[in-house]
Amino acid sequence: MRLYFLGIGGTLMGNLAVLAKSMGHQVAGSDEAVYPPMSDLLSASGIDVEEGFDECALTPAPDLVIMGNAKCHRGNPGVEAVLERGLAYVSGAEWLGNHLLPGRWTLAVAGTHGKTSGAAMLAWILQYAGAKPGFLIAGSPLNFETAARLGESEYFVLEADEYDCSYFDRRAKFLHYRPRTLVVNNLEYDHADIYEDLSSIETQFHHLLRALPPSGLLVAPRNDAAVNRVIARGCWSGHTTFGDERSNWFAQLLSADGSAFRVIRNDINVGEVEWSQCGEHMVANALAAVAASHHVGIDPHVALEALARYKGVRRRLELILEQHNLKLYDDFAHHPTAIRKTLGALKKRALAEDGQSEVIAVIEPRSHTMSLGTLRDDLASSIKDADQVYWFKGANITWDMDALARKSVVPAWVESSLERLVQTLTTLPPSRGTRHLVLMSNGSFGGIQAKLKAQLVSS
Repeated sequence: MRLYFLGIGGTLMGNLAVLAKSMGHQVAGSDEAVYPPMSDLLSASGIDVEEGFDECALTPAPDLVIMGNAKCHRGNPGVEAVLERGLAYVSGAEWLGNHLLPGRWTLAVAGTHGKTSGAAMLAWILQYAGAKPGFLIAGSPLNFETAARLGESEYFVLEADEYDCSYFDRRAKFLHYRPRTLVVNNLEYDHADIYEDLSSIETQFHHLLRALPPSGLLVAPRNDAAVNRVIARGCWSGHTTFGDERSNWFAQLLSADGSAFRVIRNDINVGEVEWSQCGEHMVANALAAVAASHHVGIDPHVALEALARYKGVRRRLELILEQHNLKLYDDFAHHPTAIRKTLGALKKRALAEDGQSEVIAVIEPRSHTMSLGTLRDDLASSIKDADQVYWFKGANITWDMDALARKSVVPAWVESSLERLVQTLTTLPPSRGTRHLVLMSNGSFGGIQAKLKAQLVSS
């Protein structure tokens, strides 16, 4: 089958194109611009990519056009050509649900936070146990060489996003996936450009639960109010809980920063884990992954062995430079809660290492929800565990970020120039202990990671 991916440069679309090629399809695509690492991945897979949306690229006509989301809207020359010529088209999520997932045991990780890390942990547990799963992860899992593969078994792990599919399909992507094992990590208001309120997001999750088969399993926190409201509207599958002492799966922290913990299932001690990750939120992700893997028959002891060897995901509090008394991290922060949890975990780890350590956060509020200012009051308190914070005001910010700095619960400054920000960060006065400097954005942040790293190395 000849497939054409319109908007191939995105994480979901690019990885889908690679999987389609692995399935034996003829694959090509285009995007406004395609950058590494996706351009390198597509090139290595032998996929022809056109830059720009030229309708001539659709000649001869493909059998099916798979459309992305962000740039594939009315007025896009490629979209207009598809519609004018009456070509068959679907969204990326629908193609995945209809052509790759049927006949497979899909394990999906959903929720506002932890989808990427949770899916990476779950895929690694299955791999470690010998299940050789397929997976599709919107990040770079460090235990694998790729973010997507078909696998060699019936199992397929993916993160299930509640964002909408395309300009013509406004449903949540995950409604196309029809999982048998479903993790819902948590649920908060997000995607302010798509959803009016939390209730509208809960409705999408309700529809997702309606698709779980009777033999399926929902893995959910026991004490998340929004998740419990969704479950109260109907759950027709198995259901297991994680989180506190009254849950089916519970973790006792053996270290304050979450780098060691004991797992208890139904009041029975399963085992202990020491791993490279930190934070109670990561422990919660691990519990959910262990519970989900148990549904496909993996012994929890084996799952814990796998977690001890779990390396994480790029841009999830990833240490990118360590020199003298400085540690520089890159983190994919998309929501005030994610910022709060990450900084809290880092502060505990920093204090455990050195009682005089300081945490400095450099934050670009880039996600739609944060850039619109919807959760600006939560942003002001999300950085309570930092010692200082620098807010970066990009061109997408139209609200008063200076007011945010004034409301911030720790000393805070606003900067709108990347060059000045890099200069400020490289000329900070010496720290008494280790300085933990964390860059937080769900975008490229103007390449500040490489610029700051180069300046720090040369200084």
